[in-house]
Amino acid sequence: MLNRSKTWAVALLVAAFVVGVVVGAGGEAAWARGAHGADPGRGRGLERMKANLDRELGLTGVQRDSVHAVLDRHWTRMTAAWETVRPRFDSMRAQMDSDVARQLSSEQQARYRDHVARYRHHTEKTDSGGKTR
Repeated sequence: MLNRSKTWAVALLVAAFVVGVVVGAGGEAAWARGAHGADPGRGRGLERMKANLDRELGLTGVQRDSVHAVLDRHWTRMTAAWETVRPRFDSMRAQMDSDVARQLSSEQQARYRDHVARYRHHTEKTDSGGKTR
């Protein structure tokens, strides 16, 4: 049986994966809206992810059915794990931002807030391979 530390490590790993998937799908959607306008036919969440994988990987029909089945089987549990971890992650990120800001002048604090906003906006537009869309 896993001890508490290992359980948290596994939960954070799963959460990081879910965040990567969600950010990738969100970045793709933001890019598509910015470059091509909103596409009302595209789904949200899991359905959007499936459509993106179908298109980007060129899945065969058999692969598509298998991959979709895997995603359907795991999505709810992964989402639940992320929702459990997310408040703690957000709290740690807010504490980090606060600790950094306390080291800076008021002008630097404003620039730091701008930097963080740009960085977080950029990560929403970047896929897991590091290529900006």
